[in-house]
Amino acid sequence: MNKTKIEWCTHTFNPVTGCLHGCPYCYAKRIAERFSKYDQHEIYAHTRLDKLGYPMLNEPETVVQDGKTLIDPYPFGFYPTFHRYRLDEPAKMKKPARIFVVSMGDLFGAWVPDSWILEVFEACKKSPQHKYMFLTKNPKRYAELAEKGLLPSLDNFWYGQTCTEGVVGAFLGPYHHFLSAEPLEGVVDAHCFEWIIIGAETGNRKGKHVPTDVEIFTSSYTNLCTVFMKDSLVPIVGEKHMLRMIPRELRIEGEWCD
Repeated sequence: MNKTKIEWCTHTFNPVTGCLHGCPYCYAKRIAERFSKYDQHEIYAHTRLDKLGYPMLNEPETVVQDGKTLIDPYPFGFYPTFHRYRLDEPAKMKKPARIFVVSMGDLFGAWVPDSWILEVFEACKKSPQHKYMFLTKNPKRYAELAEKGLLPSLDNFWYGQTCTEGVVGAFLGPYHHFLSAEPLEGVVDAHCFEWIIIGAETGNRKGKHVPTDVEIFTSSYTNLCTVFMKDSLVPIVGEKHMLRMIPRELRIEGEWCD
């Protein structure tokens, strides 16, 4: 469990890392490949794999550098990996937090086994003092899990989906749901979401889209829901026009955001 600079949450929890979507603007892939310390070919020789060939780690992998033994947080780079040894992290933190679950991957990617997702759900249920935020580019997985009776409908579980532009249909039902429009690459026409998070692409990628104030404000005000603008939008709209609202149900003790 790590404190984070992501403005809309307080901590990140990454029992699963890695993703196969291949988004050109992915910050998580850059981080994973930068901080991976291990020889990935060497580690395969002694790692348990699931039936699809993805690695599952019951203990962290370590590497010795300059005489020091270090934990490798991404021993397979950005390849999907289940770090089962991290599942008890929410329980170790008693103070309520707003936790982004799997910020370094996509827990609901089509390649992720149901069993991994269910173990993560169970770990979160054991620490109900926290608010848990899930986010995916594959929202149909939510519906698939719901049809199987496997998607928890809890007040502290919020299910989000990512969309960079266009018309977005919310995943409804007895579930909290939100939208992340980051990086915003055009106007987002979304309805029925309880919360929308809007941000611009960061970094220096060639060809990245810089959203206009029209795209930002149209996406914000046509949704008629709670809006949170990330700091990446300050240079575009100015500080006085920033909205940083958090739904009451998602606030943690001592927090006021309106």
